[in-house]
Amino acid sequence: MTTDTAMATDVGRATKPAPLSVGYEFWVVLLLGLAYGFAFYDRQMMSFLAPFVIPEFHLNNTQVGALGSALSLTWAIGAYVFGRWSDKKGVRKPFLLGAMVVFSACSVLSGLATGFWPLLASRMLMGLVEGPFLPICLAIVAATAPASRRGLNSGMVQNLFGSVLGMTVAPLVSIRIATALGWRVSFFTAALPGLVLALLVWLTIREPAKPAASSGARQEETLGLLYMLRQRNIALCCVIGCLAVGALLIVTIFLPVYLTQVRHYDPNTMSNTVAWLGFTAPIGGVLVPGLSDRFGRRPLMVVFTALMALTPLTALLFHGSGLLMLVLLFTGWLGVGSLPLFMAVVPSETLNFRSTAAAMGLVVGAGEVFGGVIAPLAAGRIADSFGLNWPFIIAAVMALAAALVSMALVETNPAIVAKAR
Repeated sequence: MTTDTAMATDVGRATKPAPLSVGYEFWVVLLLGLAYGFAFYDRQMMSFLAPFVIPEFHLNNTQVGALGSALSLTWAIGAYVFGRWSDKKGVRKPFLLGAMVVFSACSVLSGLATGFWPLLASRMLMGLVEGPFLPICLAIVAATAPASRRGLNSGMVQNLFGSVLGMTVAPLVSIRIATALGWRVSFFTAALPGLVLALLVWLTIREPAKPAASSGARQEETLGLLYMLRQRNIALCCVIGCLAVGALLIVTIFLPVYLTQVRHYDPNTMSNTVAWLGFTAPIGGVLVPGLSDRFGRRPLMVVFTALMALTPLTALLFHGSGLLMLVLLFTGWLGVGSLPLFMAVVPSETLNFRSTAAAMGLVVGAGEVFGGVIAPLAAGRIADSFGLNWPFIIAAVMALAAALVSMALVETNPAIVAKAR
């Protein structure tokens, strides 16, 4: 029996933690979902407030890009380093509380910045502490939820709350505050929800029980980077993360430019089209993981990572009615609901909930480095040389490649594994 098959089999017979009430499970999802949502809110604010910051600090395009890329880089480092540290210590809650307090402080520091370099330093520190935030949140959610709702709950925390607060509420609120009171006040006010939620986490969230170690795997081995990468599912999820996150960010970055410069949309039509896509993440983030709880992780990942290719291909090739184009763009972007599966659910189930934060951090880090730093920069350079069509060709190929890689995964859904034995 291969290592991966043994691990998948272990998932079906792993020791179950003591059952927790549905009410407490709901509270964990709600509170950690809000916590991650406001962490993502803080991360996204720099992009929305850039028009206010650029003239005051006299920033060029390279510096604006560096503010985003540097945060992605430190996010990747923090996701693995602090996730692994959390696993080694065997605790989640102290790391979660520390991250919430520090990223709230970093938002204040961003508002106090006097120039590019202090602002860059505050964003890099924010990325370092926010990187492990999602893996640790999802590790707590995975330990709290039964297998029948594990995918659904993870999807709600990552996609529902993150998308609504980070992609819908953040631009509306932060820009209005910046217009009325100044961009610095937007950063200051963004710190308050994180501090309030940290207090609620401290008072109401319990430290998850440590899982029993499965046969054939020593606890200390699971803490090693090389050990995790030797597990086929973990290595494949890292590759899928690079491809899917890269496709996601390339489309996100270049679609507004493509619609205005190539399709000649007016700014209002472009903004309405892009905003329409913003609603797909919370829908897909609940739909895809929820379906995976019933039908398995692997088939849902194959289908929905492939579906992501529909959005760039529609932007590139479809020239029919505007309504039908919106439907096709929306349908394709439901594929982002696969993110919680390869970032959280599959890694945690593969390792039977040992070293879950480190494993998730490894996958998130790989996606951040490649998808958040390398892929957009490379796509931009190619676009400068060969035209704006190329980023969408690259994104479609990356999404289809992610689907092909997903076909090689070993199924981890405990119910599906149990039926296969």
